[in-house]
Amino acid sequence: MARLRPPLSWVSLGKVSELVKIRPVLRDHVPVVRRFSGGGTVIVDQGTVFVTFICNKTAVAGLQPFPRDIMSWTGQLYGKVFRGFGEFHLRENDYAFDHRKFGGNAQSITKDRWVHHTSFLWDYDVKNMSYLKNPQRAPEYRQARDHSDFLCRMNEYMPSRSVFTEGITAALGEHFTVQHTELEMALSDHDDFVPSTKVLSPQDLQDIISSKEAPTVERVQGWPR
Repeated sequence: MARLRPPLSWVSLGKVSELVKIRPVLRDHVPVVRRFSGGGTVIVDQGTVFVTFICNKTAVAGLQPFPRDIMSWTGQLYGKVFRGFGEFHLRENDYAFDHRKFGGNAQSITKDRWVHHTSFLWDYDVKNMSYLKNPQRAPEYRQARDHSDFLCRMNEYMPSRSVFTEGITAALGEHFTVQHTELEMALSDHDDFVPSTKVLSPQDLQDIISSKEAPTVERVQGWPR
């Protein structure tokens, strides 16, 4: 039987120790990648679908390159994609069916361009979510629910991934001229590209554990000097 690769944990610039359960990650050899953009933590496996918009700031007429404006535009675009497949909502910074999240977002905005990328949960293995901690900062609509109650799968609402991608293509066609390109072709012109993400080594994760367990000394009021 072929052995599946372990899931990948994709964390933002936040503190890894507050987002990921490091000891289980080390034990099960789960790769941890620190991405350059914001957002929370994502478990990535064969059931994850990524969609990324990389746009010049003038690409969408009337769109100001600010987080809320970009979220509003993408929310309207995905509203067209999911029309007829459930009660789609943009809830705070998440995509949700009713009150359950299925898409997490992150953004990066520079002087001339912006990036908006989404990790969609087409499917997921419940046990993989055990590598994540409940975030200290969570959207209000989460209401302290654990991952099993907070998340849902897209395949519960849509018949196939191809229907999803065709919907995105149609929605984007209202704003852009859409041309399909193989991934290898798209990357061939960017040999000098240096990714700003970082794969955290086992030693990096061990160092985080050590720093959390190291004894600290605090000055207590009235303590003799």
